[in-house]
Amino acid sequence: MDSLVSATQVKFELLEKKLRKAVEVFKQAQAEKRALERELERSKAEYKQGSKGSAALEKELQALRREREEVRSRIAKLVEQIELLTKPDSAG
Repeated sequence: MDSLVSATQVKFELLEKKLRKAVEVFKQAQAEKRALERELERSKAEYKQGSKGSAALEKELQALRREREEVRSRIAKLVEQIELLTKPDSAG
């Protein structure tokens, strides 16, 4: 009878040890999951911020291109006026 109780106790201790190990693995998996979720949220936020920054830069680039065309047009008009004023036949 003692050997049966002893064998049962050994099996129970082995089961208890396996359960503790399973609990540790589960806790570790949960911690890793939480860390990955935080990392994912950070990555999403960075991506969103980058997208906003990219859109703002694109808008600024378009504005600068329009401004450049306006400046070119104004300079071309000024050059035409200067040429008219400096023509030899306009002197007299």
